[in-house]
Amino acid sequence: MKQFEIFTLKFNGKQPQGSWSEIDLTAEFTCNGKMKKVYGFYAGDGQYEVRYLPQENGLVEWKVTGLFSAEGKEECVPCTDGIHHGVVKPNGTAMQYEDGTICRTFGTTVYAMMHQPKEVIEQTIDTMLHSPFNKIRTCVFPKHYVFNENEPEYFAFERKGDGSFDFQQPCMKFWNAMDEMLQIFDEHEIQVDLILFHPYDWWGFSKMTKEQYLPYLHYLLARLAAYPNVWWSLANEYDCMNAFSKEDWKSIENYISQTDVYGHMLSCHYMLEPYDYSCENVTHCSVQGDVTEVENLMKQYGKPALMDEFGYEGNIFCHWGNLSAFEEVHRFWLCCVMGGYGTHGETYMNDTDTLWWGKGGRLVGESPARIGFLREILEELPAALEPVPSSFVTPELLLAVKNGKAEIPQDDFIRAVLRLPAERAVEIVRNLKKDTRIYTGHCGEDAYLAYYGRHCTAEGELELPENHSYDIEVLDVWEMSRSKVMTGVSGNVKLKLPGKEGIAVLAKCTTL
Repeated sequence: MKQFEIFTLKFNGKQPQGSWSEIDLTAEFTCNGKMKKVYGFYAGDGQYEVRYLPQENGLVEWKVTGLFSAEGKEECVPCTDGIHHGVVKPNGTAMQYEDGTICRTFGTTVYAMMHQPKEVIEQTIDTMLHSPFNKIRTCVFPKHYVFNENEPEYFAFERKGDGSFDFQQPCMKFWNAMDEMLQIFDEHEIQVDLILFHPYDWWGFSKMTKEQYLPYLHYLLARLAAYPNVWWSLANEYDCMNAFSKEDWKSIENYISQTDVYGHMLSCHYMLEPYDYSCENVTHCSVQGDVTEVENLMKQYGKPALMDEFGYEGNIFCHWGNLSAFEEVHRFWLCCVMGGYGTHGETYMNDTDTLWWGKGGRLVGESPARIGFLREILEELPAALEPVPSSFVTPELLLAVKNGKAEIPQDDFIRAVLRLPAERAVEIVRNLKKDTRIYTGHCGEDAYLAYYGRHCTAEGELELPENHSYDIEVLDVWEMSRSKVMTGVSGNVKLKLPGKEGIAVLAKCTTL
């Protein structure tokens, strides 16, 4: 038994009488005085399994009860393969693996990967393994949407004679394929953000009752929770699922949190109404929209902010799916330089409607290589980035000045803004702050990364600590080039820039 690698107990017997989703098979694993209770599952063909993820070294004792009885013990030894680091956990507004290794996710989206022909699934997996992405968002249930109208060969559950789905009978071919995908990605350090529900459906999965979704969740967790690389996304755009109430979502959230003894990352994605990311069970913010909101989300919730949808590189007619490659890269940089985590997508039309965002296949866009360049830069840093606050007047400070509770130096612009009604003044300041800001992140005093984005300035300025020396590089995010332009500098630094879009400046301390 190795730490952070799945340990499996297997049993042979007759197929279950009654439900295949909820069977009477449990196991208690005890290590260093800590006990974890996990559920077994039926794997088909008379095979039963109990999966356990050892998270600590030491002697592990187990006892199996229910359909089978067994007990034993085995020493869990440290994992030394350099691949398995345990489950990802939040660490303030950053993330890390259980062994303390920094986790930086560079995500992509293939919603209906598991509902395509086998050759397309295999091609998608191969593409992922040769891409810069180490996290993928994908659905358990198929998606019915534009460019996604094919009927899957297999579903998560078998059909009854009347064509409806039997949520007490999992389809083993589907779950075996899910296992294979998760295993491959686990061996290549790729996180899988499983989307458990979504509204883009014509089979009825978006209208499941509690009596239907609880057996599904029980089987899902019994079978998949031991994978160290799995995440739980309660839904994609949960607020569009009209058949589910707020009580349903809370019930699902609580059930997963209580049943998943390993504490995987858990969140919920929305369209218009944000999920309650302040909940204790929710580990991070999973949002879509304006990437510059990352800083506000981190400040509001004190949790990692994942921009899981901010538009896709492509050429389809949908407004969210025809960004230029540069715009995709630009938004990724804006998100990451403030300490957030971005998620890519690609929607280029082709003759087979095999668009990456929906079905997978091959990546054809120009943004992945540039996102890989960003990953290279960030993985050189000693810690996660945190935003350097803007020096521009904040809306909160502006209101305090208007109310006579604070004072600031006033130029013609500030005086003009102060004459406006409070709501209009705040709107102007907020928009100007967003448009004019040079977004900058820092790792303590070890490194500073400033992204100039759309600004085409020929001269930049960086405020560095006076008590350390820094080497400075100019980065071209599109050309994927880096040039060292200064060494041994500190304090207020002015430097020449190319005067074009997509320029960043990296300062690394050489004296710490």
